[in-house]
Amino acid sequence: MIKKFIDKLLGKSTPGTAGGKPHFGKREEVPASVHGINPELVDRRAAEVVATLKQAGYEAYIVGGAVRDLLLGLRPKDFDVATNATPEQVKGLFRRAFIIGKRFRIVHVVHGRGREHEVIEVSTFRAYLDNSAAGQVSGNEKTSKAQLAGMHHAVDASGRVLRDNVWGPQDEDATRRDFTVNAMYYDPVSQIVVDYHKGIQDAKKKTLRMIGDPATRYREDPVRIIRAVRFAAKLSPLGFSIDPKSAAPLVQSQALLAEVPQSRMFDEMLKLLQTGHAIATIEQLKKLGMAKGIYPLLDVAVERADTPFVKAALLDTDRRVNEGKPVAPSFLLACVLWEDVRNGWQERLAQRQHPLPALQEAIDEVFDKRIGDVSGRGKLAADMREIWVMQPRFEKRVGNTPFGMVMQPRFRAGFDFMRLRADVGEVEEALAEWWQDFQSADDERRDDLMDQAKEEQKARQKSQQPVVKRVPRNSPAPRPAPTPATGATVDAAPADGEDVELPPDGSAPKKRRRRRRKPGGAGGAGSGGGSEGAASATAGD
Repeated sequence: MIKKFIDKLLGKSTPGTAGGKPHFGKREEVPASVHGINPELVDRRAAEVVATLKQAGYEAYIVGGAVRDLLLGLRPKDFDVATNATPEQVKGLFRRAFIIGKRFRIVHVVHGRGREHEVIEVSTFRAYLDNSAAGQVSGNEKTSKAQLAGMHHAVDASGRVLRDNVWGPQDEDATRRDFTVNAMYYDPVSQIVVDYHKGIQDAKKKTLRMIGDPATRYREDPVRIIRAVRFAAKLSPLGFSIDPKSAAPLVQSQALLAEVPQSRMFDEMLKLLQTGHAIATIEQLKKLGMAKGIYPLLDVAVERADTPFVKAALLDTDRRVNEGKPVAPSFLLACVLWEDVRNGWQERLAQRQHPLPALQEAIDEVFDKRIGDVSGRGKLAADMREIWVMQPRFEKRVGNTPFGMVMQPRFRAGFDFMRLRADVGEVEEALAEWWQDFQSADDERRDDLMDQAKEEQKARQKSQQPVVKRVPRNSPAPRPAPTPATGATVDAAPADGEDVELPPDGSAPKKRRRRRRKPGGAGGAGSGGGSEGAASATAGD
């Protein structure tokens, strides 16, 4: 309290507050004997990038979430490096390095090729600048491109940072980061951790605390609101929680997200759902009172998270990420929006539309309503459409359909989708098991499976046929019965497929049939006489 009072008198303030000179924290160098980081958890290629920069005379450290995870004894999935070298200087030291970004210029140093390649992200220490000193533009990143050209530090009317490419010392770089546990620097060569904002203490207390005034920091970059939720979800199994002062402005600050470009919001939403903590993320959103309002598609995912199918998809995504297996956004979003597609499809089928066009129309409607215009929609939409259109085709297991299905590039995604549907009882378990066997079977086994499917189809068709009761053909021939008009008798043997009416007294059934007419004679008299003669002859038999 005394220190804060003295800082106020001297005109100092904490970073992110208005007025005065920011307090950048005191540099603390924590040795390995205190922080206890295991060097074996450090990625070899990240350590090589740091060593290369240091050999060239620059400062360089592993930074951010990787240091936090190392302190917690976890193996980080991504390693970022911070240095006092400019992007151009970093690029000149590595054979495969690329400068990317406009809002934040960084360098991607690429190691390896193909699927085994790894990217180490290298950023330059940034200066802490008060927003009042930044260039201001009236629009956003898209509408103010001409104004932003050549600007290194710019904000919009709401205070959101649109450009942050002014280089500065390490202490200022630490101050402009978000949470204290993400603002530490680790040197894998000397094994020293540099800490300016008590990040190690907060890590031990399992607290996520925003550097500076939280409301101001959220206004500078509203995506920090989503990052707060993501970190809380990721670290909640370890007992972490958001500091009350940092959590208090979250709900009120949600409105700021409306100014963030939709493509960036879409990417941040995927990070919430596809980093291995989807279930925990949804729990945090509900706990913080943020179940609605961040992003429309995320609202749908949260709303349906407790339904059997979507919950199974979220759990499966978490499992795959934690096992190091790849996940595709198209698959998870196809699961989240399947309810809309299925309902729209069934409505069109009830209107007697053809099944495939009805399904395509339902899909188009869902894309327009739920996805909107986001970057990469074309590829995303194509993959989702293929998964959905494949579902009714799984019911066809005869002919050439199964062989064509397993050859499709997206077959595995379509099958996994159908497998989840079987797990929740939406389709028969036997259907999923048949396709599981078929895709991995040899030709002989596939022939057996096809024969099995044909027999099942025949049995199903037979069971669906209506049952018609008929009089047995070998029953005793009925006695001739007199006709009501003439007293003559007619043959009572039933014709093929003709129904017979049984009298209530159990006597022979009455047969109704047409009487034949003889060809007419000369003068028209033969017609009447012929009929009479036929009746008389029959009666006299």
